[in-house]
Parts: sequence; structure tokens; C-alpha cells
Amino acid sequence: LPMVLSGSAEPCAQLVVSSIGVVGTAEQNQRHSARFFDVLTAQLGLGPERIVIRFYPLEPWQIGKNRTVMTFL
Repeated sequence: LPMVLSGSAEPCAQLVVSSIGVVGTAEQNQRHSARFFDVLTAQLGLGPERIVIRFYPLEPWQIGKNRTVMTFL
């Protein structure tokens, strides 16, 4: 899909990361961000300024699996 990042339609990427108990703090996300950027810049050939990562912390009751929610698994 066409995307515009920082006013430019040049190639770019957005990574959305959602996880239970792993993306909850700035310190955790800083470490994850550095690793994701290393992989994405190498694999996609994009500069880091053309990549955006969005972190979403989730609670176990927000994820359904096997006819229940993760709280009960």
C-alpha cells in the first residue's frame, strides 16, 4: 500500500509489535527497537529514518486463543 513518512512517499516501512509483558517499558522497547532496526535496515535496504516501529503492550485477557483468553492458558 502507498505510505507517506515524514512527507515523503519514498520506500518506507512500519512494524507493529504487540506482546504480553514484553513491550511495556521504555527501556525494553529501546532494546527491542535497536534490534528490529538492525534487521529491518539490513533486510529491506531502508535507512532508519524510513522505518517506524509501534509497540503495543497487551494484557493476557486481550488475546483470545483456543476458545478462551490467554489469562486462563
